[in-house]
Amino acid sequence: MFLSRKKTLRLRYLLGALVKLVRGTGDKHCPICGFKGRFMAMGDPIRPDAQCPKCRSLERHRLFLLLLQRAPPIGKTTRLLHVAPEKALTRLLAERVGTYHTADLMAPKVDLRLDITAMPEIGTASYDAVLCSHVLEHVDDRAALAELFRILKPGGVLIAMVPICEGWATTYESPAITDPAQRALHFGQHDHLRYYGRDVRDRVTDAGFVLTEFTAGGEDAVRYGLNRGQTIFLARKPAGVADGCSDQARP
Repeated sequence: MFLSRKKTLRLRYLLGALVKLVRGTGDKHCPICGFKGRFMAMGDPIRPDAQCPKCRSLERHRLFLLLLQRAPPIGKTTRLLHVAPEKALTRLLAERVGTYHTADLMAPKVDLRLDITAMPEIGTASYDAVLCSHVLEHVDDRAALAELFRILKPGGVLIAMVPICEGWATTYESPAITDPAQRALHFGQHDHLRYYGRDVRDRVTDAGFVLTEFTAGGEDAVRYGLNRGQTIFLARKPAGVADGCSDQARP
């Protein structure tokens, strides 16, 4: 069976697009491991230039390293809690702080097995910093933010990243959507409860935090294979809060 010329050209175009997607858009530089070359496509939907083939870092991991290099919110005396620890960052962080603890509800080989929406295992004002990357969309985020505020020391910082559509004023979520396949369709992953809009900032500040943000520019996005406009939220607990509970978070 022979294909028509039109179908043959269409097939060639699709194959060429697939090869370009898999091979990436050009040589990149991984600031985490130093690799220089083509990154791999990853995700659903597939993202070109997403993963470093050497250290397996993703866009958000490389953006986080730029934060550490340019405006570090942690240092050698920091007591840090890493929630849902990512392999690409664990060694990097452990070398940069005074105390490094990992936490997760399900994952093996973590220091603390806990649910971040309720953490009686951790005392009030226990940590200088908490890293919570792509976790809040999986849980009751208001309860989690209140607990994260509580366990941070006054002046401490929550470093958070979430999937966000800046074009949406409000977060898209529905408690009626419980089927994993439907959650993947609506929120991007089978275990996501929402896809954030710009009002994620209100959720953070409602918990008592003072919010700043970090992102990278266009040249960084091209060089390091970053998602354009991706944001790291730096939510700081005010230094004047003595008891670990903000006025907003009080019952």
